[in-house]
Amino acid sequence: MRMRLSVLDQTPIRKGSSAEESLKESIALAKLADQLGYTRYWLSEHHNSVTLATGSPEIMIARLGAETKNIRLGSGGMMMPNHSTLRVAENFRVLEALYPNRIDLGMGRAPGGDRITAHLLNPSNNFDPQNYIQQLRDLRAFLNDEPIEGVSEIKINAIPMISTSPDLWLLTSSGESALLAAYFGMALSFAQFINPQGGPQAIKAYKEKFVPSDELKTPQTSVGIFGFCSEDEEKVKQVQALMDYRLLSFEKGKFNERFSYEDIKNEDYDTLEWNRILYNRQRMAIGTPEEMKVKLENICRNFDTDEIMISTFTDTAEDRFKSYELLAGLIN
Repeated sequence: MRMRLSVLDQTPIRKGSSAEESLKESIALAKLADQLGYTRYWLSEHHNSVTLATGSPEIMIARLGAETKNIRLGSGGMMMPNHSTLRVAENFRVLEALYPNRIDLGMGRAPGGDRITAHLLNPSNNFDPQNYIQQLRDLRAFLNDEPIEGVSEIKINAIPMISTSPDLWLLTSSGESALLAAYFGMALSFAQFINPQGGPQAIKAYKEKFVPSDELKTPQTSVGIFGFCSEDEEKVKQVQALMDYRLLSFEKGKFNERFSYEDIKNEDYDTLEWNRILYNRQRMAIGTPEEMKVKLENICRNFDTDEIMISTFTDTAEDRFKSYELLAGLIN
């Protein structure tokens, strides 16, 4: 099975850095990923955070499109309950018009932050799953220039009217959205970096129940993980320690803590914390090039997918960029 690699950029803000520097790093990383032959570059949507730099992936996509040539660009994802469906359709039609056949619209139903912030983003959001399903129906109708039943006596067009359309992906960390992706004939990305359980089963169910659509004739999948690669085994250990602490601190409600390896290198964990660390390590793949090749091949085999999206957090931009370079070398 041929393996494809993609980038999931959560725009991390390091200790001692800034949001401005993080966004500039995203531009440089996208250009590098384009040169290295990565399949796609997605940006996440997060809100009310001092450790992540963007809640507007569509704005960053517009900038990155002007800086790159071949790589697909997309949202990983647009958290649809935060937004007007028509507005999302129009934003991504503009992007598709600017960069034809290079735009992915990845969608999720999580708030991308806390519920109070989600309510402020969209005061009409009542967190009803049925509303998300209706948004998916409406979005596809807008992108296919079809009428929205029950909305208006006149047809509502999502402008600009163009001949191509962004590829549609559903993001999931559970089996439910996998079934929605199958029903709507959309591509599916499983967020292993969020939930290390049930991924292979969700993808299997998606493929078994997939209904071909005008946009997608056969099932298409990817798996998202936290990942890091280095030829320096000490750096591998340090990034592993950083990720262990990061995910454990999230579970303790410490979402806005910025730290470096020097801050946490002497951290001592009790038995319960170590159990959580070992559990969370299923959400990532970290190692030397030789180790990573085996790990990535195993992920593709276990999930029956040919694409892995990798999100990388490091103390330095240099280590982050070098990791993506080494990973690209594993498949080229």
